[in-house]
Amino acid sequence: MKYLTFSVTTVLAALFSHAASADGETIAVFTKNLTNPYFQAVRVGTETAAKSLDVKVIQYVPTKPDSIPEQLSQVEDVIVKKPDAIVFVPVDYKALVPAVEKINAAGIPVTNIIDRSAGGKFVAFVGADDYSIGLATARGLLKAIGGKGNVVILEGVKGSLTNTDRVRGFNDALKESPGVKLLGSQPANYQRLQALQVMENLMQSFPAIDGVLAANDPMAVGAIEALEGANRKALVVGINGSREAVELIKSGQLLASGDFNGFVQGCLGMQIAVRNLRKQTTPKEVVLKAVVIDKTNLTAYETPVEQRTCPTLEQITSN
Repeated sequence: MKYLTFSVTTVLAALFSHAASADGETIAVFTKNLTNPYFQAVRVGTETAAKSLDVKVIQYVPTKPDSIPEQLSQVEDVIVKKPDAIVFVPVDYKALVPAVEKINAAGIPVTNIIDRSAGGKFVAFVGADDYSIGLATARGLLKAIGGKGNVVILEGVKGSLTNTDRVRGFNDALKESPGVKLLGSQPANYQRLQALQVMENLMQSFPAIDGVLAANDPMAVGAIEALEGANRKALVVGINGSREAVELIKSGQLLASGDFNGFVQGCLGMQIAVRNLRKQTTPKEVVLKAVVIDKTNLTAYETPVEQRTCPTLEQITSN
């Protein structure tokens, strides 16, 4: 993504200079924002893989979260700079199609990760199954409340692929539990503060809420803060498997988090981009299996992403 390219890229290049190689290929990485810890994990994954592969990385991140105009501008800039390859998370899976087509026309190979683009040509797609993650995470919460009671849904950004599929998974899980009533389903746009405010409003409307299905971890944290502020109790789940979520699961404040694993997707996107440049065989698609993080499997997620090792493509695709 790109806009104020010089200032943003310079800062990020300094932050990630440890992964740069003076004589390796140069890979441009586009992510959505600097505010969501999830995308920080994605960037760390690309940097970790790049270091082991001896390639240089340039990070492109909008200064305004999820800004379509900024990412369009960044794409224009990257085409001029012409890196060897691009790892791309579109801010909007439809609006950025023309930008991808420009990258294609410039002859720069691009690997699509996280949000599947609605158009353009890619070396491969790397992602996770949002629907399955939403379904499995919701089933965990509904089982924990005994298959009865009242729940609310905190949705992400309306119209986004991740939100649509995760919420569809939530609702399909609810269909399996006729003893559970959905009181309300409202967007909080994947933002912690908005989720806190939405949850406060929901609590004013409904005196009894037993469970909260949040479509990402920041919204789950916002819901927990709202519940604590009102001295109310409810089980809460999120999605992403962020470091904060892991700590909250450990402390008992969060029941579970669906593992969307941005670190691994960043690792695999970088590996595929570099392997393609080096004329090595690569898969056309890698979709991670749904895993729910809770107290039963927490240990594997306690290591900070900055200290983790990237899995290989072979390890992921053989499972």
